Amino acid sequence: MEILGPSARCPVQEQRARWERKRACTARELLETERRYQEQLGLVATYFVGILRAKGTLRPPERQALFGPWELIYRASQELLLHLEGGRWGQGLEGFCPHLELYTQFAANAERSWTTLQEQLKKNRRFRRFVRLQEGRPEFRGLQLQDLLPLPLQRLQQYENLAVALAENTGPNSPDQEQLARAARLISETAQRVHTIGQKQKNDQHLQRVQALLSGQQAKGLTSGRWFLRQGWLLVVPPQGKPRPRMFFLFSDALLMAKPRPPLHLLQSGTFACQALYPIAECQLQRVFGHSGGSCGGLLSLAFPHEKLLLMSTDQEELLLWYHSLTLAISSQKN
Repeated sequence: MEILGPSARCPVQEQRARWERKRACTARELLETERRYQEQLGLVATYFVGILRAKGTLRPPERQALFGPWELIYRASQELLLHLEGGRWGQGLEGFCPHLELYTQFAANAERSWTTLQEQLKKNRRFRRFVRLQEGRPEFRGLQLQDLLPLPLQRLQQYENLAVALAENTGPNSPDQEQLARAARLISETAQRVHTIGQKQKNDQHLQRVQALLSGQQAKGLTSGRWFLRQGWLLVVPPQGKPRPRMFFLFSDALLMAKPRPPLHLLQSGTFACQALYPIAECQLQRVFGHSGGSCGGLLSLAFPHEKLLLMSTDQEELLLWYHSLTLAISSQKN
């Protein structure tokens, strides 16, 4: 019978050692990146928010629109860093969680902040000169204000990754395991809400762009309340005659077919006239040909209760993308 010596490996101890190494590495990364994050937050809080308030270069509504809850986020980071430097990981992250709502507010204001910055740089000469002066300070190391404004949202993603890794690599008997698990869950939930806000803002931008491309009384309000999926040119193949190029806009619940306005049109050149809006939930989709992966393109058949469309593309890859996008939209509507 083999007798295990004192140097024999113990799987449990090895696992604990791996947890501890990963935990130490994650904790060090969290501390080092938080120091850098707070330094950059402080640059904006001191050299922009504070001085702008004192000088009055921007009115309070414009300053609030530009920076949102920046100073409160900065103070929350200062509190967190004190705990991290003391090695109080669980206590620090759990105490930080009540401040997560600031990141949701910051995300909701992100589009307004960017718009305000562009407007003020364009029309406010004093502000434009002030920004150039501050960005030229050696503390900024070549960074511009527009580079720093997205910082809290980027940091929130880092918080999620690091907090989850810290919780996962903390043993069940550790005194701060429950605190870390709660903090990781709350940070992940906030990151998901912020992601949803960002997706909605991007969708709103797409809808505004598409609405601007559509002209005529019939086009008003066609994009409101919808999720934009894709757009592109396809050839409509009629029962007789030559295929006609049309611009198609695919939304979560509808497919819009539009005809280009004449290039010499005085007021609406470059826009499209809406020809039809097809409900996706009533669509029956089929690939007529274009399955082989060749370079000759293909045909899609879209059948609706009162009309049938035969759409053609000479680009096989483009046709495949349309097929997948339409399939997902139809499936989503029917489910």
